[in-house]
Amino acid sequence: MKTNATFYHAGCPVCVAAEQNLAKALDPARYEVEVVHLGESKSRVPEAEAAGVQSVPALVLDGAVFHINFGAGIEALK
Repeated sequence: MKTNATFYHAGCPVCVAAEQNLAKALDPARYEVEVVHLGESKSRVPEAEAAGVQSVPALVLDGAVFHINFGAGIEALK
């Protein structure tokens, strides 16, 4: 059974680089990765906040939030 992973980002260069280097590096046999562009999907900002995301880019994996660098605070995406 695959584990769900959600990669939240805002489309900035830091976020895009993290997506290309980290989210795509996860083993597709083990992880089902969903990429969520919060700049385009603002309705999903509350979901990201509920998961514990404080800034993007961030990867939520097994309920744990991994903040990767700092592209934008979550408040800037509302």
